[in-house]
Amino acid sequence: MKRSLLWGAAALALLAGSAGAADLKFKPGEDSKFNWASFEEFKKGHDLKGQTLTIFGPWRGEDEALFKSVYAYFAEATGVEVKYSSSENYEQQIVIDTQAGSPPDVAILPQPGLIADLAAKGLLTPLGDETKQWLLDNYAAGQSWVDLSTYNGKDGQPALYAFPYKIDVKSLVWYVPENFEDAGYEVPKTMEELKALTEQIAEDGEKPWCIGLGSGGATGWPATDWVEDLMLRTQPADVYDKWVKNEIPFTDPAITAALDEFGWFARNDKFVDGGAAAVASTDFRDSPKGLFASPPKCYLHHQASFIPSFFPEGTVVGEDADFFYMPPYESKKELGNPVLGAGTLAMITKDTPAARAFIEFLKTPIAHEVWMAQTSFLTPYKSVNVDVYGNPPLKKQGEILLSATTFRFDGSDLMPGKIGAGAFWTGMVDFVGGKSSADVAAGVQKAWDAIK
Repeated sequence: MKRSLLWGAAALALLAGSAGAADLKFKPGEDSKFNWASFEEFKKGHDLKGQTLTIFGPWRGEDEALFKSVYAYFAEATGVEVKYSSSENYEQQIVIDTQAGSPPDVAILPQPGLIADLAAKGLLTPLGDETKQWLLDNYAAGQSWVDLSTYNGKDGQPALYAFPYKIDVKSLVWYVPENFEDAGYEVPKTMEELKALTEQIAEDGEKPWCIGLGSGGATGWPATDWVEDLMLRTQPADVYDKWVKNEIPFTDPAITAALDEFGWFARNDKFVDGGAAAVASTDFRDSPKGLFASPPKCYLHHQASFIPSFFPEGTVVGEDADFFYMPPYESKKELGNPVLGAGTLAMITKDTPAARAFIEFLKTPIAHEVWMAQTSFLTPYKSVNVDVYGNPPLKKQGEILLSATTFRFDGSDLMPGKIGAGAFWTGMVDFVGGKSSADVAAGVQKAWDAIK
């Protein structure tokens, strides 16, 4: 849980990092897998020696070091001195800094709702139609990224204010290949096949799924990811968008149907390790452990790309454990291949030549490939070389992102905090406990109405 302490300028200075030419992780031109031509081309057009770029973002620790390895190339290409800082409470800090008139040149944030607030207050610089067209042309599911990056400004007019960079994928189902091989199961390609596999495993006397919603004060959130994935597979993306904005009520049949689809998996004692009663009480960090029991306590687990952190020590993803894309319905081919996820967006909070140049730098393949080649980075950029990814699982997730026809940000993160991090969570706990989808939806909607 976040601490309430706000870091001041002195504390931020301690976290600040700068980069120069000496910090390049991969020497330009040495490894042909990288798109060094994009680096050299960018370098020719951006001589900004003597200028400084301040960037404020969410990354600390290992991720800060990885980001530094990327912006070192920007520093090398432009001659700009880059100063990066973060805060344990970066969401509050960026609000304080921008409203005080002392913003960084570039801010990078993972909360679209916070970005919307900054744009509405006139604290962000529009990135223009050229960047909008660039996203449409160069990112897989380009319109999805334009939609995610567009906000209403102080004048009430929509404009592109953000550039998506570093994405996370949630639409994954995890399994143990050896268990599948021993039982003769195959990876399903459609939701109908996934449901049939679920029934087959149960018929074989085994439990198909491990599901756990426990997370302390945040108990219930894993179920919201399930519902969001199922919404994208049962409804057009614009219905999802209206749902997260409460332009259609939580009680709409489209939403209750998605809840009931989740219930098909989670509320059947034959389908879940420990039975349906164990779903709410099992900690999400413990829930995948049944995959690795001998004999297995379950065969399938729905969770985002971070979950291997809670696998048994020494587990090798791609060998001991693997994943597949949570498949779409064969009966709803018109919805394509939707992907649920999250990510960070870069925006200009102080309009300077260096800030403009940095956004242009993010359009180069090399700005993605340097981080791809290490860890914890995915991109929908179609021109990157996927063979640069640091390991096969990252490459596989990157290819899922590139195959997406629609991308949508985690819906609960787009909702007001009292809903997406409150009533929705507790409603899902009530739902797995036996409350009807209609009653759960009515409760969430009542909470939403109360904050209007």
